[in-house]
Amino acid sequence: MNAPAGVLVIDKPRGPTSHDVVSRVRRALRTREVGHAGTLDPMATGVLVVAVGEATKLVPWLTAHDKAYRTTIRLGVATHSLDAEGEVVESRPVDASVFDEARVQEALAAERARTLQIPPSVSAIKIDGVAAHARVRRGEDLVLEARPVAVHRLDLLAVRRDPPELDLEIVCAKGYYVRSLGRDLAERLGTLGHLVSLRRTRSGPFTDDEAIPLDDPSLATRLVPLVEAAGRALAKVELTEEGVVRARYGKRLLSEHFVAPPAQGPVAWVHGETLVAIGELTGDMTGEAQVIRGFRPPG
Repeated sequence: MNAPAGVLVIDKPRGPTSHDVVSRVRRALRTREVGHAGTLDPMATGVLVVAVGEATKLVPWLTAHDKAYRTTIRLGVATHSLDAEGEVVESRPVDASVFDEARVQEALAAERARTLQIPPSVSAIKIDGVAAHARVRRGEDLVLEARPVAVHRLDLLAVRRDPPELDLEIVCAKGYYVRSLGRDLAERLGTLGHLVSLRRTRSGPFTDDEAIPLDDPSLATRLVPLVEAAGRALAKVELTEEGVVRARYGKRLLSEHFVAPPAQGPVAWVHGETLVAIGELTGDMTGEAQVIRGFRPPG
């Protein structure tokens, strides 16, 4: 029997970690070759892209795309993890002026323009090889360095005063922490804040419309095929027969080894319904292309 290969779009429930999801998929599909493309916190739900078998080689490109979320921020309360799973560290009454429409829109505009963000101290970011959340658990007081981020869209969906909450929808680039948005937006409004719900509705080309429950008994039949997953994450180009042979041996390819000229940047090199490699033009003006990552032939 062929080893399973492809992508599962899982609708992660609240509670398990992303690693827990990977472990469940490993047991269900009876393979160790499983990874995920973009961590979701235990409290978060929604789209978790899980790569199986040869698709684990696609993870760098599956994680590179924008992501979309819906979230609810509770105002007036701060937690150490910036979400509802954490311990409350401070509370204060929320003044009515916080809900002034002009004030809220001004705060949202500032967050849309954000280019640097301080990640939550309770996160998987490693410092000297140790995850930040592990350092926090052992009593260290951490403030992580700001990192480049990009917000492509940030919309206010609803406002509630009892309890004081804001519902938001956000589209952002890789590396953005929505938990930090809860902290920072509340601070701009002159109060405290943390997330009480977070749902990822899209991860790159994969959406919650196609996501399947983690306990779906038919996981093995719900894999997005390897060549389709690659084609949704990257541009595709067809190889000639000779191009396939050269790519399999890691040799450089010339224009005659492609049915059409490949685009710039990483491209999925395919032959029919088979993903042969991820490759790119060498950039040395010779017209040659090189393999970045090769894939085992099916069967």
